[in-house]
Amino acid sequence: MKAPIGVIDSGVGGLTVAKELIQQLPNESIIYIGDDARCPYGPRTTEEVTQFTVEMTEALEVLGIKMLVIACNTATAAALETVQERFDFPIIGVIEPGARAALQASERDEIVVLGTQGTVNSRAYDAAILRHAPHAKVQALACPSFVPVVESGDYKTDLARDIVDATLRDLNRKEFDTAILGCTHYPLLQHHIQAALPDAKIISSATETVVDVKRVLHHFGIASTQPDATYRFYTTGKVDKFRDIVEDWLQIQEATVEKIHLQTIIQSKK
Repeated sequence: MKAPIGVIDSGVGGLTVAKELIQQLPNESIIYIGDDARCPYGPRTTEEVTQFTVEMTEALEVLGIKMLVIACNTATAAALETVQERFDFPIIGVIEPGARAALQASERDEIVVLGTQGTVNSRAYDAAILRHAPHAKVQALACPSFVPVVESGDYKTDLARDIVDATLRDLNRKEFDTAILGCTHYPLLQHHIQAALPDAKIISSATETVVDVKRVLHHFGIASTQPDATYRFYTTGKVDKFRDIVEDWLQIQEATVEKIHLQTIIQSKK
């Protein structure tokens, strides 16, 4: 099936999932929406995040996607069940794959979740991990400064390193052997996080999420067999900054990036 896979995020963080999709599923086209204008989602209410997630999903429905990846932990925690019930195409999130990946990596099933305030408050990772390993020990740390430094494009700088160091300084490192990057923005800071937690295994949900995407494509018989994949990126915020991060992180030259007005797209179907 030639229709694209939709990917949504509060901003640029979901590009970490898009990168894995491009590498592992080269025949699949992607339409990506980053809601930079309303980022970060972490401090927002569940109701707001759900509304934003539904709006992006409605826009992608109009644009003709065949399945959706909610490549945002906060949106997955707040809205996954709502959008799964509301739309006809398959929809997956990133929390369940992230939990599985962490348990596969951990030797002691002692895990720390690094996430936004919204994800930490939801305890969605705790629930997902404990479903698979009821004896596991899970702790969580909200890292509210991480998303803004990534969205600003400063994720490679000394400022980013200092923010990561200050945020993670008080963690008791003897209490865990594995850290989940519980926000898809955080892999852009992974080298700083690994340096701050040198003895921990650092886990991103992106790779394991693509395992779920493959399973869904196979189950519904909607995988593309044509090699001419296309990638379109939309932002509700500033195009130039978004394009810079797309081209840097995905190593795509002259990426197709446009500003999207969600309500205009949604109204066009009515």
